[in-house]
Amino acid sequence: MNFTLLQASAEYKVVIQNLMQFYIYDFSEFINYDVGDNGQFAPYPHLDAYWENVNNKFPYVIKRDDKHVGFVLVKSIETKNKKYFSIAEFFVLKKYRRLGVGKSIAMNVFNLHKGNWEVYQKDSNEPAQIFWRKVIEEYTNGRYKERKEDGKTIQDFDNLDR
Repeated sequence: MNFTLLQASAEYKVVIQNLMQFYIYDFSEFINYDVGDNGQFAPYPHLDAYWENVNNKFPYVIKRDDKHVGFVLVKSIETKNKKYFSIAEFFVLKKYRRLGVGKSIAMNVFNLHKGNWEVYQKDSNEPAQIFWRKVIEEYTNGRYKERKEDGKTIQDFDNLDR
């Protein structure tokens, strides 16, 4: 199966907004989050910023042929002490999981953004921890660090030599 990662122009914002409902539904298993009175989850906060702050936010859609199968939101974070990339959100429709698409797309995203990385998961989301450990272990040949902080498991690594 051929999957494509496309940088999401503004025309894809509504696609990501719609897919976000499925993402939040999946994620609601790990957080205390319910639908509103209209039967939908609240809109993802600050999604518009991915098209307004183009210097530090990078939205992507995942496609197979002409079908949308997921999205990735990447951000560049700069603090007083460090600068790094982070995957804010990563989603693949269940139908396409366990086919290697997630791993392939994640590695593609890492290759698009060279530098320091921090990838985190909520401590309650064990499936995500297993996925990201496996992907990052393979991508870095085991050269990453993991820590727990504020209810999150965080893997950090750099890909400057790749």
